[in-house]
This record gives sequence, structure tokens and C-alpha cells, in this order.
Amino acid sequence: MSDERLIVFSTAPSSEVAEALAEHLVGEQLAACVNVVDGIRSIYRWQGGVHRDPEVLLVIKTDREHLEPLIETLQNRHPYDCPEIVALPIVGGSTEYLEWLTGSLAGASS
Repeated sequence: MSDERLIVFSTAPSSEVAEALAEHLVGEQLAACVNVVDGIRSIYRWQGGVHRDPEVLLVIKTDREHLEPLIETLQNRHPYDCPEIVALPIVGGSTEYLEWLTGSLAGASS
């Protein structure tokens, strides 16, 4: 299993959508944990205009091995035409937490 752990950011239009996505990702062991952060406001350019919308942020913990199926799952289940899916490496952290993260994903030997 890859030991390159990642944080993936995505946004959703509502808490209900965000929680459904989070439950599915964790249930399928594509993510060890998803934080659902209500109350963000996104300002973005889309289809020629600037939009300002309330959204819910998903902070998804996974690893490189699970990234592609996670992206595919988000793209297939997300209501947006072009959902935000941005992955960043985790460059450090508590050993116990990082071991738990890896052990919580599909295919983990723990």
C-alpha cells in the first residue's frame, strides 16, 4: 500500500449532499475520514460570470493508492458538472494518526 497520504478538498451545495458523499467514501474505504465543514462561501468564475454561493467543504483523508477511485466516485456521485477535487500531500503528522489513516483504507492489512 502506498504510504503517500493525501488531503483531498471538495465542495458540495448542501450539508445533505456533503454527508452522503462522505458516508459513501468512508463506507467504501476510499477515505479514512471526511470532515464536513458547513458555512463556507465560495466566490468563483463559472460560465463567464462571477458567482457567490454558500457551500460545504469536504476535507477527505486518503492515500495515493485510493485517489483515482475516489476521484471517479466523486465525479459519478456529485451533483456539480465540474466538482472541485484537489489533492495535496500530507508531509507530516502524528505517527499514530497517519498509521490509523492508512489502516482505515480498503486493502489495509490491519
